[in-house]
Amino acid sequence: MSAAWPDARRILCVRLDSLGDVLMCTPAMRALREALPDRQLTLLGSPSGLAAAPYVPEIDEVIEYRAPWMKGDLHGSRLADLALVELLAARAFDGAVIFTTYTQSALPAALLCRLAGIPLRLAHSRENPYALLSDWVPEPEPATMVRHEVQRQLELVKRIGCRPRDLGLSFVLRQADLAVAETRLREIGVDPCRPWLLLHPGASAASRRYPARHWARAIALLAAALPVPLVLAGSASEVPLVDAIRAQCGVETHSLAGRLTLGELGAAMRLAALAVTNNSGPAHVAAAVGTPVVDLYALTNPQHTPWGVRSRVLFQDVPCRFCFKSVCPAGHHRCLDGVAPERVAEAVLHLLCALPGTPATPGTEAAPPATQAPAAPAARVPAQSDAD
Repeated sequence: MSAAWPDARRILCVRLDSLGDVLMCTPAMRALREALPDRQLTLLGSPSGLAAAPYVPEIDEVIEYRAPWMKGDLHGSRLADLALVELLAARAFDGAVIFTTYTQSALPAALLCRLAGIPLRLAHSRENPYALLSDWVPEPEPATMVRHEVQRQLELVKRIGCRPRDLGLSFVLRQADLAVAETRLREIGVDPCRPWLLLHPGASAASRRYPARHWARAIALLAAALPVPLVLAGSASEVPLVDAIRAQCGVETHSLAGRLTLGELGAAMRLAALAVTNNSGPAHVAAAVGTPVVDLYALTNPQHTPWGVRSRVLFQDVPCRFCFKSVCPAGHHRCLDGVAPERVAEAVLHLLCALPGTPATPGTEAAPPATQAPAAPAARVPAQSDAD
C-alpha cells in the first residue's frame, strides 16, 4: 500500500457501468468514507450508474462520463475525453479507486487519472500496469476464484486499509418517495399497509429478461395460490412489456409501470412483501432496501446475485453459461427459458413462508453452479441466500 492513502481526503471512485454495479460498490465506498472522517468521494460514472447517487450517502459529488471503452450507444468525443482530464486535474484529487468486474480492464481509466495528475491509483489488473497504477492488485479472477461483486470491491479497498462497519448496500429512502409510492398504490387499488408483491419483468439487456409468456404463467399461478395483490413495475420504455404480460396472464393484476422514479421504485420495493425480478438493477435495489427477492438469474455472469437479503436465485444450468453477452449468442435463451413458471411460484411461496418471525441468518451468498467460487466466510455476508 502506498503510504499516502491514509491521508488522502479527496477520492475519485470510478465505476463506469450501470445502476446495479454502482450499488454493489457502496459497501466499499462506505469503507473508504469511514477510514477518514473528512474524506470526500466523487463518483465518475455513466448516466445510468449516476442515477443511484442521490440515494447513496457515501457519494458527495458526481462526474458524468461516457467512457469509449465501455458498452453503450452514445460515447463522448475525443474532445470530451480531453476535457475530462482537465476537469479531473482541476479537482486535485488525492487518489482514485477504479472499480471493475473481472472482465473489464481498469487501465484506460488509470491512464486518464494519471494524465490528470492523480497521484494514488488503485485497481485490479490482469496485466502489469507499471506506472499506470500506484497500487496494483493482481487480478485473481476467474483463474483461482470467482467472488461476489460486493466481495471483490471490499477486498480491493481492504488493500489500502479500509473496512466498513456495515456490509449492506446503500439506498436511502426519502419520506417524499415513500409518500408518493403509497399514493400510487392506493390509486391502483392496493393498500400499501397490507401484503402485496412487486414484479419487475424488465432488464436493460435482452439476455437477462425472463420470457414474457413465463411471467404470465407464473403470475397466474401466484394469483391462484396467494390472496395478495400482484403489482407489476417497470420504466416507461417497459410499459408495453408489462401490458403484454398482464394481457396474457388472465388474472387480476395492477401496474405501476412508467409511474415511478428510481427513488419511488426503491420505496415501493421497501413496501412490498417480496419482489420478483430479473438479475438487473431492481434486484439490487430490492436487496439494498431489505426486501426479499426471487431473482430470475440469466447465466450471463456468475457474481451478481442478491446481497444481504433472503433470496432465491433461479436459473437453468447450460453449457454456454457465463457468456457475458447482452443478447443470447446461442439464440435459445435456455438459462432463463428453462426455468419453469412453477419454480418461480414455488420460490415465492418458500420465501413468504420463511418470513414471519424468521430473521435472515449469516451464511454464504448463493452462486450459480460451476463458478468454482470458494465459500465466503460467514462474517463477510450479512444474510443467507438460497440457490434453486
